[in-house]
Amino acid sequence: MASNVNPTVRRRRLGQELRRLRELKGMTAEEVAERLLVSQSKISRLENGRRSISQRDVRDLCGVYEVEDHRIVDSLMQMAKDSRQQGWWHAFGDIPYSVYIGLETDAASLRVYEPQVVPGLLQTPAYAEALIQGALPETPTTDVEKRVQVRLRRQERIAADEPLRLWAVIDEAALRRVVGSRLIMREQLEQLAEKSQLPHVTVQILPFEMGAHPGLNGQYAVLEFPDAADSSVVYIEGVTSDLYLEKAHDVQKYSVMYEHLRAQALSAEQSRQFITEIAKDYAR
Repeated sequence: MASNVNPTVRRRRLGQELRRLRELKGMTAEEVAERLLVSQSKISRLENGRRSISQRDVRDLCGVYEVEDHRIVDSLMQMAKDSRQQGWWHAFGDIPYSVYIGLETDAASLRVYEPQVVPGLLQTPAYAEALIQGALPETPTTDVEKRVQVRLRRQERIAADEPLRLWAVIDEAALRRVVGSRLIMREQLEQLAEKSQLPHVTVQILPFEMGAHPGLNGQYAVLEFPDAADSSVVYIEGVTSDLYLEKAHDVQKYSVMYEHLRAQALSAEQSRQFITEIAKDYAR
C-alpha cells in the first residue's frame, strides 16, 4: 500500500514522536525554540508534519530532549531521511494541496461533505476542467491540465485492490449548478450515480427541502488511517491556506456533525434515484 512510501504520513509519525519526547521532557514548544534559536512556528510545523524534517533537526531536538538511547536517535534519523522522499504527486510540480494528497493517498476511509461541487474523487475529466477554469479564471491552461491530471490520478484510490472507503454527502446545489455545460453535467451525474453503486462508495444527497443543517458552514473532510498510530484528520479547504485539525475533540466534533448530515440526507438508494432524475433533466 501507499503507506510504505508516503512521505506525508512518515512526517506525521515522526512529528508525533518528537512531540511525545518534548512532552516527556516537560518543555513547551516556545522553550525548545528558544534553546535552538529558531521560531516557535518551526517547532510546531515539525511536530504536525507540515514541514520537511531534516536529520539535523532530529539530532538537535534529541539533544535538547537528552535522548540517550542511540537506537531511538538512529530510528528517528532514519525516519527523517525517509520522510524526505517524494510522493507521486511531486512529479506534477508545485501542487497547493500536496499535504492533503499525501494524507488521502494513505487514508483507509474518507468522509466528505460538499455543499457546492461534486467531490474530486468522483469528478469526470470534463467537469474537473470546467470547474478549475471557473474557480481559478487566471490559471494558465497548462496548470489547469496539470490539476486535472492530478485529480484523475487521485481517483485511482477508488479502483485500487485495497480501495479507499469513500462516503460523500453532497448538497443538492452541487447537482443543480451547471459547471461547463448541461452535457457535462449530465455525464457527470451519470458517472456519479454509477460510482455510487460500488460497494466501497456511498453517496447521499442533502436536498434543499431539508432546510438548515449542520453543514452550512462549508466543505470539510474527515480522513482515517489503517494504522492506529496515525490519528484521524479533519481537512478544511481554504482559498490561500488549508486547515488541518488533528486534536481528538476537534475530530469528534466534526464526526458527530457528519453523522447528523448523513441522518438528514436521502438514503443511498434514494440519492441514486435523485441523481438519475436530475441527469435526465439535463438530457432534455
